[in-house]
Amino acid sequence: MTVLAVDLGGTKTLVALADGGHLRDTRAFSTSRAATPDQLLENIRDHVSDWDGLYNGVALAVTGRIADGFWSALNDKILNIEGKYPLSDRVAGMFGHVPVLANDAQAAAYGEFVFAADMGSDMVFLTISTGVGGGIVADGRLLTGANGLAGHFGQTRRITGERLEDRVSGKAMERQARALGHNLVVPEIFEQAETGVPWAEGIFDSSAQGVAALCADIKLTLDPAHIVIGGGIGLVPNYLNRVKSHLRRLRLDLQPELRPAALGANAGVLGIAALHNAKTT
Repeated sequence: MTVLAVDLGGTKTLVALADGGHLRDTRAFSTSRAATPDQLLENIRDHVSDWDGLYNGVALAVTGRIADGFWSALNDKILNIEGKYPLSDRVAGMFGHVPVLANDAQAAAYGEFVFAADMGSDMVFLTISTGVGGGIVADGRLLTGANGLAGHFGQTRRITGERLEDRVSGKAMERQARALGHNLVVPEIFEQAETGVPWAEGIFDSSAQGVAALCADIKLTLDPAHIVIGGGIGLVPNYLNRVKSHLRRLRLDLQPELRPAALGANAGVLGIAALHNAKTT
């Protein structure tokens, strides 16, 4: 089965024609943070209109929460959706196929589990990017939870009420830089950090420290064989090493096993295509 697989993230959208673990064609374009859900779907439709007739299934991985075919935001700083959006019905009407839907990080977790080597039967995936998301695979199954919330680690909160996502994500880094008088985007912040600029190094290290604390909590809560780190920030050179450096303070048997994501930007489309095939065959 050839699946039109879509990974709609907070910054970028990737579309692919997927046959199992093979991507026949891919296209990437920016995700407009100001766009409505209807406009986001119309933009996808415009980018793949010449693929009509080349696929016999549709699957979407989207940032935010998926439950019972509806799409909603957990953090309105990342996603511009009010209330519950009937994503399944709208996609079916626009593309002619009832879609398989999942959160983008949940889909990426499943992609890493299915297609990356030596994952065992239990793993947790974390994506550190525009926002912070995740997915859980236990006994070989992707866990979504009773209401689609499993793996939304970025929404975990400190006792002050602050979300983890609002401290360690790309948007958080840019906000912290602006507060210090530097109107820079994440790649520019990292360039400054690599040269040892103190304020940028502080932002970089603070993000890694927050992710390390999350990984330590996941180890104690779920004890997975591996925690896989991906996303535009998570895969930046030296970021994972910095996370690991903070975890070395823990007792050896409490340190989680971390590894970088193997599929890179393709994890979401491969994962959602695999979920489609698993649910329809």
